[in-house]
Amino acid sequence: MWACKKLKFDLASAGKVRKLQLNQLIKWQRDVYENAKIYKKKTKKWHDEHINDRTFTKGQQVLLFNARLRLFPGKLKSGWSGPFRIKTIFPHGAVELTTLDGSSVFKVNG
Repeated sequence: MWACKKLKFDLASAGKVRKLQLNQLIKWQRDVYENAKIYKKKTKKWHDEHINDRTFTKGQQVLLFNARLRLFPGKLKSGWSGPFRIKTIFPHGAVELTTLDGSSVFKVNG
């Protein structure tokens, strides 16, 4: 208010300009919201297309990827360990693995 008085602006025209700016801001917010929805939809579609379904069978030999366990320090060390044999397949995707000699048994996410 004091800026309008100091610069001798007309309050009515300044109010109209401010309302136009607020309307444009609301329009921008709607456009941003719609663009975000479109982007999320496209990235979900791309992600769903690139998911590989893995089917395991009992007795199959597999390798285990150690994503969280840093057992092998070093940049060039392999993150894969194994081979392991599948002992049991659970309904929700978990798999029970054994070593080839059968000495240890553990559950992992499929």
